[in-house]
Amino acid sequence: MIFPPDGHGPYRLLRALGGAPVARFHESLAQPEAAQRDRLSVILRGAHGTAFARAAGLLGTEGLTEFRSTVPISDHAAHRPWLDRVEAGEANVLTRERVLQLVQTSGTTGGPKRLPVTPTWARSVADAQRLWVLGLLRDDEALAGGAALSIVSPAVSGHTAGGLAFGSNTGRMFQAQPFWVRWRAPVPYEAYAIPDVSLRQYTILRQALAADVRSWTAANPSTILLYTRRLHEWWEELRRDLADGTLQRTGARGLPRRTLGDAPAWPWNLRRLNCWTGGPARFFVDRLPGALGREIPVREVGITASEGYFAVPVDDGDPVAWLGGHLLEFIDEDGAAHWAWEVEVGRIYRLVVSTEAGLYRYDLGDLVQITGFVGRAPRMVFLRRAGAELSAVGERVTEAQLQAALRDTVPEASAIAATIAWAEVPSLRIAIGVTSELDTDIFDTFDRVLAGHNLEYADRRATGRYAAPQIVRLDPSAWERWKAVRVAAGAPEAQVKDPVVLAEAAFAELVALGRPYSHSV
Repeated sequence: MIFPPDGHGPYRLLRALGGAPVARFHESLAQPEAAQRDRLSVILRGAHGTAFARAAGLLGTEGLTEFRSTVPISDHAAHRPWLDRVEAGEANVLTRERVLQLVQTSGTTGGPKRLPVTPTWARSVADAQRLWVLGLLRDDEALAGGAALSIVSPAVSGHTAGGLAFGSNTGRMFQAQPFWVRWRAPVPYEAYAIPDVSLRQYTILRQALAADVRSWTAANPSTILLYTRRLHEWWEELRRDLADGTLQRTGARGLPRRTLGDAPAWPWNLRRLNCWTGGPARFFVDRLPGALGREIPVREVGITASEGYFAVPVDDGDPVAWLGGHLLEFIDEDGAAHWAWEVEVGRIYRLVVSTEAGLYRYDLGDLVQITGFVGRAPRMVFLRRAGAELSAVGERVTEAQLQAALRDTVPEASAIAATIAWAEVPSLRIAIGVTSELDTDIFDTFDRVLAGHNLEYADRRATGRYAAPQIVRLDPSAWERWKAVRVAAGAPEAQVKDPVVLAEAAFAELVALGRPYSHSV
């Protein structure tokens, strides 16, 4: 049993307080079909009588097979017209439930995605969080005795014309945590909402250093690396504030604070780091011991997105599908859909979800690999985005965004390609096909324009998690030579596209073909 009834006192108490999701999780391991039928029933009850249900021909009585045959798989662009109506304040569009707020993340075509939060959806996500916390506490009683530091973004950053608040899902989840989790937070939520980035980071460090932090959670490990760098940059100021029991750095007066006590030595008595470990995150996870001065166990935070919580790390193994939460489908390389109990170990699938917030057979575009089973529920790891995107720290820069930024900055250019320059602070390496000289301010201009097309990229640049882009000017014929090489190797000419998003080796090949004029490093 993943969560046995016996254990140390803090674990037993937390298990008792969160008994319902524990029971549902265990049931889903034994009877995944029943668990997913139950989630479909909940989703269909919420959809009954909505504009979407009428348009799709949903009766509310469909089983798993009928639901799949009635509703086609669709991406965010297909959901967008419905979501726009929700954002405008219209009710009964995707779900009968009241929309509490919207969570915002980057869209694939430049504009932000704003996704609805409903009470039932929020409970499913919160239940997954509770399972994750319970697993941490089960494995280490000492975590109950100290503070749990989380790095999140503001839950509310604005309001739509229809009056709905929108903001970060991490901040929303932080605020939605039960009291027995919130009381262990060393940083008050108000600190995460400070507009000035440097001041916000300083305040978070100052508050956290005054506490006995035992665990540190950030979705992306690059965020933990960022805060360790900030600690070294600001150590003298932080040390003085700690010694004086103050928060007196220039501009810091009047900020929300808690009673400040003596600070333990850095890096606290850290027992656990929690962050993404799959896909591009592994590059940064490998650098955590060097940054923190010692090896600290790292636990995955799960396969999550603004759309929901899909797999929960309940131990130090790979995350387990949360079949008591949302409805999950797995699309193989041939486009065939499989339920969770039909997947095969070792195979790679694209994740499609249906949720209680009004997403129906929604293609996340995430590729996951099945690594095993717990009972009859699969374990999985995130591999990468299925589409042509660049994402080192969650920024998800797309081909469309790169091309839009090129049009806005170098309209005479004929082509663009990009890759990630991997480092502790990564950056984009960008090749531009153009014969004319580039203005000296092209680097700053392109950086600023791309940030305007991708809010996650803008955030990573503003918070120091991403460095300025490196740009090389190439002979525009490089792209034609690139295609010619592939046609000569046997690829159908009509199917060879101009490269935009590339791996490092392929980018180096393009540069070698392109007779570079100049570099920016």
